[in-house]
Amino acid sequence: MQRSKLVLSAAGTLAVAALLAGCAPGGSIGSNSPAEEVSKDLGSEEITLNLVSTPESGESTKATIAAFEEQYPYITVEYEQTSYEDYNKSVNLALSSTKSPDIVLLNSVANTVKNDLVLDLDPYADLYGWADVYPSNQLDQWRVAADGTTLGPGGALYAAPAGFSIVGLYYNKAVAENLGITQAPTTLDELEADLLTAKAAGIVPLQLGNAQGHSSFVIQLIGQSIDGANDAAKWVFGTEGADFDTAGNQLATSKLDEWNAAGYLPTDANGVDLQGAVDQFITGNSLFFVDGNWDAAKIGDGLGADAGFAPFPGENVTAIGTSVAYAISSKSEHPNAAAAFLNFLNSPEASEQQFAQGFMPVDPSAATADPGTIKEGIVDAWSRVVDANGLVGFNNNATATMNDTLTAASQELLAKKITPEDFITQVQTDWTQTHGQG
Repeated sequence: MQRSKLVLSAAGTLAVAALLAGCAPGGSIGSNSPAEEVSKDLGSEEITLNLVSTPESGESTKATIAAFEEQYPYITVEYEQTSYEDYNKSVNLALSSTKSPDIVLLNSVANTVKNDLVLDLDPYADLYGWADVYPSNQLDQWRVAADGTTLGPGGALYAAPAGFSIVGLYYNKAVAENLGITQAPTTLDELEADLLTAKAAGIVPLQLGNAQGHSSFVIQLIGQSIDGANDAAKWVFGTEGADFDTAGNQLATSKLDEWNAAGYLPTDANGVDLQGAVDQFITGNSLFFVDGNWDAAKIGDGLGADAGFAPFPGENVTAIGTSVAYAISSKSEHPNAAAAFLNFLNSPEASEQQFAQGFMPVDPSAATADPGTIKEGIVDAWSRVVDANGLVGFNNNATATMNDTLTAASQELLAKKITPEDFITQVQTDWTQTHGQG
């Protein structure tokens, strides 16, 4: 019997807001410990876990809860969700309150970990053998060093994956065919030629919503395709000596500026959020759209067989990607039960739901797609990027404030209030404030 609760965005926002009165600052990194001895033995008493997420990331998790509760009939998982932007602003406040949720979606790991709000999961990783389940480079994105800011290998693990995301290039096959474009571009020159063709035909060349700063995806994809995934990942991880002022990022910001001036982007992009841009793309009047596979189900439903997906074109085959990942609150009274749920996220049942929502599943055997479908495109793109070792974490996770910086700076760039050089300076200044001089 399904006993989970779904609280929609507005209610989820109110629920989080209600927690603020009990907020208190966290301690230093590593000062917390589970409320019980780490164990797979969960006893037989009734347990209720509270899990919070976002609509984009939480759909497959929500759908997995029923299967988990069937396997663990004495555990109830109450699910709440709120919008991505509100969630990122409130999750640390919720975790530090007296009514902290047990399990939280972790988008920006460093600040949450530095404030000692979530548990080190290495004991549970050892208990359940996660090193044998997950690729090491995926777990590394959720590892944080003792300084609380540097990410990557060697740090403690603070989140467990629940399906993998990949950001690439959606395209409308029917629109492309009408324009005489027979395949997705593989180079930046080919992409620009296609953008020009679409503009001349009165088609929106590159659909975009930038109210939440998603034009920064375009900058990151162009930049890392030139600089290479390895160097790009060092900057995202906060590695000493890394710098955003690279040849790739210089070209990337200049290209976005040029495309905006050429009319390749919607003129109202700064006033449209990501889901608004998805809605515009599936009306069928756009050629390309940069987005993640979390919107694959919606785009596939909207465009059907006309929906295509490919890695972003460039010198190196790369993609922005990470896992949807969940952490356990330091204040959880039932961390062992919460860890059992995190472990269940790599089960066949969970993997099936992850792939149904467009995410690459933890269990690769669940990634089977019919020919010609959007999911086939995602599986193919994932394979190409993984084979090229080209997956890079999100730039907006490089610091606790980077998402806000990228949003503000990209909006100013599209509004022609700053130059591409100014954009790079603002981004690197934020990075330096956290990680030191590059």
